[in-house]
Amino acid sequence: MVRIDPTAEVEDGAEVGEGTTVWQYAHVRSGAVVGRECVLGRGVYVGPGARIGNRCKIQNYALVYEPAIVEDGAFIGPGVVFTNDLNPRAITPEGALKTADDWDAVGVSVGRGTSIGARAVCVAPVRLGEWATVAAGAVVVRDVPDYALVAGVPARQLGWVGEAGYRLKPDGDAGASEKAWLCPATGLRYVERDGRLRREPA
Repeated sequence: MVRIDPTAEVEDGAEVGEGTTVWQYAHVRSGAVVGRECVLGRGVYVGPGARIGNRCKIQNYALVYEPAIVEDGAFIGPGVVFTNDLNPRAITPEGALKTADDWDAVGVSVGRGTSIGARAVCVAPVRLGEWATVAAGAVVVRDVPDYALVAGVPARQLGWVGEAGYRLKPDGDAGASEKAWLCPATGLRYVERDGRLRREPA
């Protein structure tokens, strides 16, 4: 069953998956796709052509402008903004009001399991890797690797996080040119090589 609050607007042509809840004053545009078992908070906006995976949580007043792609299990905090215009202008050089035909939308891509903190801004085009964490208030202007923890303006990497969301702790060397990292919550081990992280099999 899909639960849509009476004050929310889900336009004809939008797709909302089974088990999803759309809360007060949210707006899902025609052409948007929202997966199964998602939660869209109060005042959320999902633009036409945006794609939201399954079991995602999009918190109050987040703005997901098209053509964003959000993979399964992502968390988008309150007030997060995804941009979609590299060269924003309200008018043309001649002074005419710009229309959708006057620009090419570019999107933000969010990997599986990634979390984005409150009021972060993701400046398209940018890719946030799987299981990454973006700190509250960060401004992301470049791609974020899988499992990376980024913060600041502009956002810079501060460390690594595991799939449980906890910051990883060093666990010695894993071999030539490799470092090992450990999740303090789950005990899972991760290996870093050439600036990339992968989880070892449990």
